[in-house]
Amino acid sequence: MKRIARSGAVTALVSALAALYIRLVLATSRIDVIGQDIPERFWQKGEPFILAFWHGQMLMMVRSWQTSRPIRMLISQNHDGEVIARAIGRFGIGTVRGSSDKNGKDKGGRAAIRLMLKTLKAGNCVGFTPDGPKGPRFVAKEGVAVVARMSGAPVIPVVAASSRRKVVGSWDRFVINLPFSRAVILWGEPIHVPRDADAAGVEAGRFQVEEALNRLSADACARVGMTPVEAAA
Repeated sequence: MKRIARSGAVTALVSALAALYIRLVLATSRIDVIGQDIPERFWQKGEPFILAFWHGQMLMMVRSWQTSRPIRMLISQNHDGEVIARAIGRFGIGTVRGSSDKNGKDKGGRAAIRLMLKTLKAGNCVGFTPDGPKGPRFVAKEGVAVVARMSGAPVIPVVAASSRRKVVGSWDRFVINLPFSRAVILWGEPIHVPRDADAAGVEAGRFQVEEALNRLSADACARVGMTPVEAAA
């Protein structure tokens, strides 16, 4: 059964169904986008930035992005990552594959960071889920701040919430937004990590990203009358 579930045909089918469901949710929900002027400033100038959002809020994030603007999302190399990569690919979003396991062992992460730096240098945006691929949820890893320091590109946080949802019991408490919802996508201000930042400076940048995403998530949930998902213990 595991071999069947991980076969190419099943993976393609699941990713296609996921993309169809995302389109259904987006088409039937009333979505307010707040702070759109923040990324617009960068898009209009052709300046790249690093998009950051929590892993569990992934479903609605395609709505935050202008598909005419190139972006490459960092996605883990496991089977779930393959499903996600194929699903968001149907919305014109590119991917970079790589991550580390729960013990910190590199699984293509260094190569992925090099490719993301190359993407930013070419003037295109990249995306991170700072608590992925295995958590703990709502705790940012330092990778996003390291890439910001090395590239000079700012990190721009974005969150999503909806009035109707199903919270899955996975590590990230993945939110399945339901159709016919009142939803909000909320952008935060850019976060800069100086190129000459030392370890303490990188840690400060990492914490800024984490704090901004959690604060914005609480705000977004309040706007649609929902309780924020609890952080990991």
